[in-house]
Amino acid sequence: MSDPHETRASLLVRIRDQRDGAAWSQFVEIYSPLIYGFGRKHGLQDADAVDLTQEVLRIVARTAERFEYDAKLGSFRGWLFTIVRNELRTWLSRQRRVVVGTGDSGEQRRLTEVADEATESALWDQDHERRLFAWAAEQVRKEVQTATWQAFWRTAVEGHSGKEVAADLEMSVAAVYLAKTRVMARLKELVNELD
Repeated sequence: MSDPHETRASLLVRIRDQRDGAAWSQFVEIYSPLIYGFGRKHGLQDADAVDLTQEVLRIVARTAERFEYDAKLGSFRGWLFTIVRNELRTWLSRQRRVVVGTGDSGEQRRLTEVADEATESALWDQDHERRLFAWAAEQVRKEVQTATWQAFWRTAVEGHSGKEVAADLEMSVAAVYLAKTRVMARLKELVNELD
């Protein structure tokens, strides 16, 4: 059985094997929402963003077996961002050649506008971090007791005081902060393994 806390580098090695369904499932679970969201933010309709996501995943699947990860040459996130950005540009280029009647004169302009690369890259990085946190939170929530998760969420995310949360959950204030610390440590561990 594979270690559920494997590092991204090992995930990249594992997706090179097209038969490793678990690796591909994890990869798709983490990166599909990121790719889809990028397309939607650039004006793609739902179905088009889904198509963009599928095309990018197809490219990754096709090139993964010869992909050699070397952190000195750049991050995996940057490599994936380049693929997504290029596929979006290809899609937009095809759309410019097709007359699209939307009834909205600004729609074509919005579809053809592409933010400068630095801004695009920064937005990609922010979305990537949000997606990694959401994925890690999903994993950790399954690992801990409900009260532990609530103590973390209500103090760290919602900003409630430890005293207030302790009273609501019938825990000591120390137990609330211990739960928060443990969940945050586990979240950081998972995110660091993937990033």
